[in-house]
Amino acid sequence: MKQFLFAIGLSILFISPAIAQKKKEVEIQKTDYMPLVKSLETTIGTLYLSLSGDKKEKRDWDLFKYLFKEDAKLITTGVDYENKLQAKYMTPAEYVKTSKSWMLKNGFHEKEIHRIVHTFGNITQVFSTFEAYHSEEDKEPFMKGINSIQLLFDGNRWWIINLLWANETKDKPIPSEFLQKDEN
Repeated sequence: MKQFLFAIGLSILFISPAIAQKKKEVEIQKTDYMPLVKSLETTIGTLYLSLSGDKKEKRDWDLFKYLFKEDAKLITTGVDYENKLQAKYMTPAEYVKTSKSWMLKNGFHEKEIHRIVHTFGNITQVFSTFEAYHSEEDKEPFMKGINSIQLLFDGNRWWIINLLWANETKDKPIPSEFLQKDEN
């Protein structure tokens, strides 16, 4: 009987930290992101904020992934070594995997400077011009581009269905109508 009680006591000693850890994980998973996707404005703002941070500043990648509908794609475009236009398709998880360490090493602040929105029914297309900085103190962006964001409103929240972007190049500058800085 003593051995039995000793075994139970020992089990509780080892299992309790595991239960406490699991409880923390469950609490973290219960984070309520819903208010951040109730409007188009908060959804787009959350997209930019979830990507932005200084060097060594961790991002909330769970929040980033929460923005996207299942099967959503992030698609970057550019030219390859043979100067042929390419499109690279990624899931939100693949984007995080390929971008996380670079953002931690270099810092990345993406700021929207202009937006054009077209909505029909429950679908919306947003052309969102951005500037990217390594730090919020930087005076000049190291990159500019346009995010083409397709969204769906399901009656309760906004979902990003696809995010396609192109960066400005010397050969293809962003047209002036997409560079009108918003007065905010």
